[in-house]
Amino acid sequence: MKTNRQRVYDDFQAVAQDLIAKKVTSTPHLGIMGGSNGGLLMGVQMIQRPDLWNAVVIQVPLLDMVNFTRMSAGASWQGEYGSPDDPVEGAFLRSISPYHNVKAGVAYPEPFFETSTKDDRVGPVHARKMAALFEDMGLPFYYYENIEGGHAAAANLQEHARRYALEYTYMFQKLMDNK
Repeated sequence: MKTNRQRVYDDFQAVAQDLIAKKVTSTPHLGIMGGSNGGLLMGVQMIQRPDLWNAVVIQVPLLDMVNFTRMSAGASWQGEYGSPDDPVEGAFLRSISPYHNVKAGVAYPEPFFETSTKDDRVGPVHARKMAALFEDMGLPFYYYENIEGGHAAAANLQEHARRYALEYTYMFQKLMDNK
């Protein structure tokens, strides 16, 4: 919780490093996917350890940790993430905020951002802002925004199937084309 969240990110990276060290996989064949808070995890991983991942699917993500309290339902998450207005918590949130830590000249994996226009929990603004930042910086990315579906990014089985097809096609192209 709050300023202890870096432990989660470090643990996730340690698992990937162990898989590579044990030769279970390698970076060219390592992809990650997560949504909502897991979308934040994916965004943090992409920014903190771009060298570990070749594919990153970032679904209905929380990516602007400096302004999240002013977006959608974000104000209600301060008990979990902390307050950007608190000096200590705010400094930590800025240090992990994927949106605020993209740097020029870094070779990031080409991410796939997914969101939903009608997501009333996280809201599409996080994915839109990150995609716009990548575009402004000339960084490659994929983006998909479903106009239905809320936080699930799909309102019915057909939309779920389309989203899964997009995600797994992206993963296959990124991970299997590196033989």
